[in-house]
Amino acid sequence: MVEILKVPDDPMAELLSIMAKLRDPDDGCQWDIEQTFATIAPYTIEEAYEVADAIERGDMADLRDELGDLLLQVVFHARMAQEAGLFAFEDVARSINDKMIRRHPHVFGEHAYASLAAQVEGWEAIKAAERAAKAKGGVLDDVSAGLPAMTRAVKLTKRAARVGFDWPSTTEVIVKLHEEVAELEAEVAAGDLAKARAELGDVLFACANLARKLDIEPEDALRATNAKFTRRFAHIEKSLAERGKTPDQSDLAEMDALWDEARAADKIADLGSLIGS
Repeated sequence: MVEILKVPDDPMAELLSIMAKLRDPDDGCQWDIEQTFATIAPYTIEEAYEVADAIERGDMADLRDELGDLLLQVVFHARMAQEAGLFAFEDVARSINDKMIRRHPHVFGEHAYASLAAQVEGWEAIKAAERAAKAKGGVLDDVSAGLPAMTRAVKLTKRAARVGFDWPSTTEVIVKLHEEVAELEAEVAAGDLAKARAELGDVLFACANLARKLDIEPEDALRATNAKFTRRFAHIEKSLAERGKTPDQSDLAEMDALWDEARAADKIADLGSLIGS
């Protein structure tokens, strides 16, 4: 039987003991006991997004809680690894400690960089050496395939750009984007959905490349647009409800007019924000 370790001055030790108790095959939680790395992975990704959402909303109390949820994911994976005789939480912490010290020789060693650009070059050189040590010598080898596709596209193009494979400016990327959109339109008109799918992927990849060149995080940009769409559609629903209707009892013309009202309200709000700043 695993007992929870109550350590008021060491909440990390207490969390580790709580996780051990939850996974105790004799009197733990059946759901926790049945989990595997694969079944927990989606929750780990979800919690990371919830951390990002709390930051986006500027809710620091929520951020504290979401960071706790994300930390639990690390502890969960580490506990399962420990049970399998692979590694323990302490090994996870030691690994990141070593990595941070190794990648910051200007902070933890005697090395000095002449500029921030030189520091970035040094960081990349250290990471390249790490890839080589893991027999991952290719420039793109360690860009995780598990990342969201748009985020991975940005990382792939950023990595390629570091070795000189890049558009000279945003102008060329925009030209490429228009080219890809034209190719997509042609396949849609031809009714070839398989080719349209490929061309749509090219359009999205070009968008990711443009975001990188503009130093805009595309996931953040799309998240903001999602929020805007949600807000404006909520206006449509609210306005229709005041008329005794639901969206499926309305028509496109009516909903479009209400959408335009929401857009106008957004513009007024944006103008007020600019004046206030």
